[in-house]
Amino acid sequence: MIKPLQLRITLQEERQADILIQKASQHLNVNVETISAVKVLRKSIDARKKTIILNYKVDVYLNEAPSEHPIYTFDYKDVSEEKEIHIIGFGPAGMWAALRCIELGFKPIVLERGKNVQERRRDIKAINQDHIVNDDSNYCFGEGGAGTYSDGKLYTRSLKRGDVRKIFENLVFHGATDQILVDAHPHIGTNKLPKVVQNIRETILKFGGEIHFETRVIDFNIKNNLIKSLMLHNGNELDVNKVILATGHSARDIYYLLHDKNVQLQAKSFAMGVRVEHPQHIIDGIQYHCKGEQRDELLPAASYSLVNQVNDRGVYSFCMCPGGFIVPAATAKGEVVVNGMSPSKRNNAFANSGIVVEINAERDLYKYEHHGALKGLEYQKDLERLAFTSGGRTQTAPAQRLTDFVEGRLSADLNSTSYQPGLQSSPMHSLLPKLIVGALRKGFKAFGEKMPGYYTSEANIIGVESRTSSPVNIPRNAQLAHPEILNLFPCGEGGGYAGGIVSAAMDGERCAEAACV
Repeated sequence: MIKPLQLRITLQEERQADILIQKASQHLNVNVETISAVKVLRKSIDARKKTIILNYKVDVYLNEAPSEHPIYTFDYKDVSEEKEIHIIGFGPAGMWAALRCIELGFKPIVLERGKNVQERRRDIKAINQDHIVNDDSNYCFGEGGAGTYSDGKLYTRSLKRGDVRKIFENLVFHGATDQILVDAHPHIGTNKLPKVVQNIRETILKFGGEIHFETRVIDFNIKNNLIKSLMLHNGNELDVNKVILATGHSARDIYYLLHDKNVQLQAKSFAMGVRVEHPQHIIDGIQYHCKGEQRDELLPAASYSLVNQVNDRGVYSFCMCPGGFIVPAATAKGEVVVNGMSPSKRNNAFANSGIVVEINAERDLYKYEHHGALKGLEYQKDLERLAFTSGGRTQTAPAQRLTDFVEGRLSADLNSTSYQPGLQSSPMHSLLPKLIVGALRKGFKAFGEKMPGYYTSEANIIGVESRTSSPVNIPRNAQLAHPEILNLFPCGEGGGYAGGIVSAAMDGERCAEAACV
């Protein structure tokens, strides 16, 4: 017999051996000897009050052993001689599209402009240490996409888009810790995700798929509302049957290509702002009620999620990274973009998060209307160029103490930072658009009221956080194909249909299912 239970455990109780079995025995009023096992299904932390509680969702097994088999099996078969599906991009959407193609009996041929995870490391080191941006290999482009080297957070609210559990179990199948099946906010870590990504690549190759790195698509040969072939940067031309476009939200050349060919695109609302960085002990003190003390060893580095409405415009935290680093996420020369990441242990001295402002594509970009569907993209680019110039025309980022930004004064000096290329004190309160500055100022003050101690001169804001999501939507019909180009399946974050690793992976599976018919 299996009995589901919700258990609340204090930190002191958590230190006791077999505490879950003891608690389950009390709740069910049964002898401990009758409990064969307690299987944890979900674990979360409730730190709203001074007494911190660990919430467990469990299955209690009475006089029977739990199955050790996963819910899903991944029975891939050789597809080397089967029909081909071309996939452009090898981030989460492209990877799961390729895996699903194999499950469905089709051969995926993946074209990825960047390098594999091992070779990517050199280019990431170059942007951090030497301020050199490789347009095709960086924190956004390359095997595994942006998530590979910028965190690996798996939390998603997109529960209706597909089977989240299947995505998680596939990650475990390819080497991720099974803790991601339990944690309420699962996270692999940027130090461990590259190996998982490499294992996915090896699965695709083992079962007959193809992956071509450093292969950039530069043109589509379109006839009679179909893509007939793809032109590559090396001069080669590939005949195609169906194409899954999974290039991510930073592949701007793809948007320009489609726009120049008069393929229907739509401007999409998005969000932009800054990344704020606190010493981790400040966030721990606020969230765990331990100001002046070190957090309990059983607790992870504290995180937060904040949102506030300013004049009917959302200001909110994005991609919060406890115990993490801020990284340079530019994809072209002449721009500065920042993002955040955390290693698996989340043991760095700083906490960082994007704090961003909603940009409405219909009412906020009137100065950019002449760019049509690309108006949001051009707005992004202007702010990224501004950050590059004000930071000193390298990957050094413009920054300001949080309180100085809100109060409108240049910072005489800056706090220590995890951002390796370095910071340049800049008057971001006068450089960023008034729309963003005004909303951020009110948002930061509101956040300080919600989390006393958050609004502090010990925090820096660093600009710009501009790649939260795509500012362009590539439309698709009920069959997930483009309404004009009937064998093109826009997919994932680049199409405007996902907002992270898991939602992109689920969309990749859906597009593969639509294409493999």
